[in-house]
Amino acid sequence: MAQPLMPKATAVWLIEKTSLTFEQVADFVGMHPLEVQAIADGEVAQGIIGYDPVLNGQLTREEIARCEADSSARLNITHSALPIPKARSKGARYTPVSKRNDRPDGIAWLLRNHPQLTEQQISKLLGTTKDTIAKVRDRSHWNSANIKPRDPVILGLVTQSDLNAALAAAGDRAGGGAPPPAADAPEETAA
Repeated sequence: MAQPLMPKATAVWLIEKTSLTFEQVADFVGMHPLEVQAIADGEVAQGIIGYDPVLNGQLTREEIARCEADSSARLNITHSALPIPKARSKGARYTPVSKRNDRPDGIAWLLRNHPQLTEQQISKLLGTTKDTIAKVRDRSHWNSANIKPRDPVILGLVTQSDLNAALAAAGDRAGGGAPPPAADAPEETAA
């Protein structure tokens, strides 16, 4: 059986505000009846503020009234009351200081080899700004003389799976079809 949040505080509230038996309270909060009796006697849980299970959606008034009327009945927790954990957003991508100078090289490589990627996709992949991407594209970046296009996967700026996902999304947006394969080997040039 699912237990309520903050069982001791819930037991304190149930003892103070209801006429439930110690066994009923102990069964609901997952404690021993003697511990619940010690809470009622003031020997345990001194200074703990009661946690209202009705206000927090773990119980209903009707459920408490039903169990107060029948001492052999047991309280049932409301299952929809349990909080659903919120999914955490990834947040900003952190690039170690040692790899920050490699970011413009990765941007240049993506611009040259995958022109179907939008600035927003490149920005999300590499954790950079659209302004930096624009400066690398039009060669007005402060370090443009030293930028050499290098694969951001090899540089460790992005994982191959993230790059493939971005290329697949760009391919779907551009009109279907499979995205071009990622350049694992250097291209041969005709001499």
